[in-house]
Amino acid sequence: STLTEAARVAGLEPYALLVLGTVMVGFAQPYFQCTPPMLSATWFASNERATATATALNFNQIGIAVAFLIGGHMAKNEVGIHDYFGLITLLCAAVTLGTFLQFQEKPPSPPSYSEIEKLLRGEKEPPFLESVKKLFATPGFSIPLAAFICSISITNVVGTFIDEVMERGGITDQLGIDLAGAGFELAILVGGIIIGGYVDKTKQYKPVTMACLLATMFFVIPLGWTDHMLGNEPVLLVLALLGLGLACGPIQPINAELAVDVTYPSDETAVESVQQVGGNLVSALMVPVAEWALNQDYEFFRNIRPLDMDIRGDVLLLFTVAAVTIVYYNTFDAPLRRTMADAASEEENESTVIDAVS
Repeated sequence: STLTEAARVAGLEPYALLVLGTVMVGFAQPYFQCTPPMLSATWFASNERATATATALNFNQIGIAVAFLIGGHMAKNEVGIHDYFGLITLLCAAVTLGTFLQFQEKPPSPPSYSEIEKLLRGEKEPPFLESVKKLFATPGFSIPLAAFICSISITNVVGTFIDEVMERGGITDQLGIDLAGAGFELAILVGGIIIGGYVDKTKQYKPVTMACLLATMFFVIPLGWTDHMLGNEPVLLVLALLGLGLACGPIQPINAELAVDVTYPSDETAVESVQQVGGNLVSALMVPVAEWALNQDYEFFRNIRPLDMDIRGDVLLLFTVAAVTIVYYNTFDAPLRRTMADAASEEENESTVIDAVS
């Protein structure tokens, strides 16, 4: 085939082998990306879970940031690609070995009252498909799912077309593009940790997510906006990209925790699996639409010179996705079952202590 011949000419392995390798990486991903909520519930206290989930879930972005910096530098030809894949293989082997040497299934004692309650009840995780049916039957589950899908779709589309976004904004050298892409991915992690820490203290899932969605709508516009009087503004573009990472990235871990909270005592891995499947499926469907919209420019205020501007179609697409999500998210009104279980157990424990002292 044409692709096989292209791979041969480039000095790479047969195209079918490259596809097989990509599929195998895809098979491995769920073990890392679908387990953070379970990790948080098993190992962390109720006021640490959102931060733990944000760190574990969004640390995936560090790998992408490293790919921007190291991959962009190394993978410039067939020799560089082979060296890059070899480096990845060695790093994966080292991390895997370290994980095996340090792995523990669970802590000596449960870290939260809600986790203790699950153990005392003898909760058994049902088959996956049964879990999925129960999740969608639970009031409130679909709303954090929508927010998660919105966030992962926007960050994936922006990451996919980062070269085009930067070039049209006036940043054309590859190093500048790679640094901007790495900064965007790092901002996703930092935003998740900071905002996740606030949610841990307050449990204000809805107001925080609404604020993040509003900020996402604000920061996404400069990525495809051109003021005809000012021309390209690379500094504004980079600042908007970093702001988008800080605002949009935390939506995923916060709403992973919210979905687990409203469906307690559900299977945390099933919750995150549904969110990941939904998010990546919608992302895959949005990419060709965004690619088409990338070349569509819409001019506003043409007859008013100081306000004359144009906005790209892909940015309008992402803005619309965020706007629709925030309207739907505003309807959230489900009880936080796990938070209630933790609070009730804490109150009962305090009462017991007071009675004992009395």
